[in-house]
Parts: sequence; C-alpha cells; structure tokens
Amino acid sequence: MKWETWFSMDWPQVLGISLSAIGFYIGLMLFTRLMGLRSFSKLSSHDFAMTVAIGSILASTVISDTPALLQGLFAVAVLFLIQGVISVIRRKVNLLKALIDNQAIILMAHGEYFGDNLKEANLATSDVQEVLRKNGIKSKTEVFAVIMETTGDMSVIKNNDVTPDWSLFDDVRDSELLIKTDKRLS
Repeated sequence: MKWETWFSMDWPQVLGISLSAIGFYIGLMLFTRLMGLRSFSKLSSHDFAMTVAIGSILASTVISDTPALLQGLFAVAVLFLIQGVISVIRRKVNLLKALIDNQAIILMAHGEYFGDNLKEANLATSDVQEVLRKNGIKSKTEVFAVIMETTGDMSVIKNNDVTPDWSLFDDVRDSELLIKTDKRLS
C-alpha cells in the first residue's frame, strides 16, 4: 500500500471536488424545492431507500471522476421522479401502499409486552425498556402503548385521563389489543 497517497491531493482535484460538491448541493436544493421535504423523510421504506441512494450518488459524483456531475444530477432527478410517482400511487392505491410500506405494530400496552410482536419486529424487551427510559418512564403502569412505527421509530404513548381516539390506531396492526387491554373499559 502506498501510504503517501492517503494524504495527497493536487489542486485540480480540490477544484473538481469543490465544484462537484457545490453543483450537487445546488441541484439537491432545487430538486427538494420541486418535490418537497418528504424526499428526505423517513416515512416509509422507499423514502429510506431514496435517502441512501442519493447519498451514494452524491459520494461517487463528488469524490470520483465518474459519474460526471451532470450524470449524477440526472440520476438523482430520476430518483426524485420515481419517488414522486410512487408517492402519488401510494395515496391512490391501497394495495401498493400495503406492499411498499411497513405497518405499525404494538409492542406493549398497559405495561404488558407483546412477545409475538416483539419477535416479529426483531426486538427484545430491553430495546423497549431503553425507549421507555429515554421517554422518562419510571414504571410500566405509566404506558398506554409502545408502537413500532413504519419508520422503525418507537412511539411511547403515556396513560392519562383522556379517552383514546381509536381512529388514531386504525393503521396499527393488532390495535384491537389496545381496546382489549384498556383497563378503563373493564
């Protein structure tokens, strides 16, 4: 291995990388303004794939000679277009939404862990406990529900005196477990 190449760079490389980075940055800003901030959200698996793909194209375009800046920007434009089309179709075709998106799942309700759901989400109770601690929970009895959202984030919903609006849980798999375990309904 040539160690001296690790720390070497000539001025044409500096200029090329700088111009590519600036060009790519401006291009991303334009695409984001056209398509909206959702382009970099993590609402679904295809949003995540979009973010990873753009990062990969950005890295290869800015650091190497190929692809050229315009090729990289064109590839990103195609990705934005695909994401836009998929987003529109997802809103109109429920079957496609079900195929593309993960479904939120209940991991815990009213202090009770749901082992089958934890197993399906590839989580341990210690993973949920960590999230509970991060949310200031001192006792499992404080928890109305812990839901693994479609993004992979966990939502912690605390118990309080407000009667749940069950429509908020329509898109959560096994939401009937909340109703069955809601002690206020017993």
